[in-house]
Amino acid sequence: MSSFWSGWIIVISLFNIFGCAALLFWTRKMPVAHVDADNTTGHEYDGIKEYNNPLPRWWMWMFVGTIIFALIYLALFPGLGNFPGILGWTSHKEHDEGIAEWQAEYGPMYAAFYKQSIPDLIKDPKALRIGQRIFLNNCAACHGSDARGARGFPNLTDNDWLYGGTPDRIEETILNGRQGGMPTWGPILGKEKIEQVANYVLSLSGRDVDADLAAKGKQVFMSNCVACHGPDGKGNQMIGAPNLTDTIWLYGGSKSTVIKSITEGRRGRMPSWKDRLGPEKVHLVAAYVYSLSHGNSM
Repeated sequence: MSSFWSGWIIVISLFNIFGCAALLFWTRKMPVAHVDADNTTGHEYDGIKEYNNPLPRWWMWMFVGTIIFALIYLALFPGLGNFPGILGWTSHKEHDEGIAEWQAEYGPMYAAFYKQSIPDLIKDPKALRIGQRIFLNNCAACHGSDARGARGFPNLTDNDWLYGGTPDRIEETILNGRQGGMPTWGPILGKEKIEQVANYVLSLSGRDVDADLAAKGKQVFMSNCVACHGPDGKGNQMIGAPNLTDTIWLYGGSKSTVIKSITEGRRGRMPSWKDRLGPEKVHLVAAYVYSLSHGNSM
């Protein structure tokens, strides 16, 4: 912060505090031009008379106490521009001390879990409980508290994986995040061809479709979609292209939704949790997620 703005903050802060003190003592007992013998000002409404009495002493001294507290606080802690305070306290220092205390208390436990493989961790109830709590605090907003996902957010309790469901792939996904993308085909294919390819895509999972449209759609699919989804439509986990031959749909499997996905494309993003959670906590979350589809969920 520049010295100008630091000085500006100091002046404004102290002006307000001392201004309140001056206002308090100025209004202790206001001088009134006319005061009757009974100490009233002559103002009366509905039988209620206005007295020229000072502020209640308890109220005044409480106000004085808040002013003294404010001055002591600003002397001890940062609050006056660049002045760091006599105690030298900072939020960064407090945060670092808290992290150090946490690391000293829980670091060895997380380090021990990190040395174990995920298949071994899913047999450890304590490890799964910790992984579940981390999941609920960080992942449930998208995937749900039961990890069954929602439209656009994958169900983590089945065996359908966009990027692979092995322990290593799950951990890699959580650590680094994923950036999925279905390109927009509307301007390229046009409405007629999109209708055809949608029928073909639905036929891959055994849906009742227009056979003629599906046959034409297969040709469109082979010319434009096989690079990602493969010639058999089973997808590619290396790039996150979904399997189109099952009945699991990330954005919905109705014909209108499939047409919308092809026409407008989709943009999915899984954030990276490496910096926020660290590798040791991610390892436990990955173990918990892996357990959900391997019969060891809690």
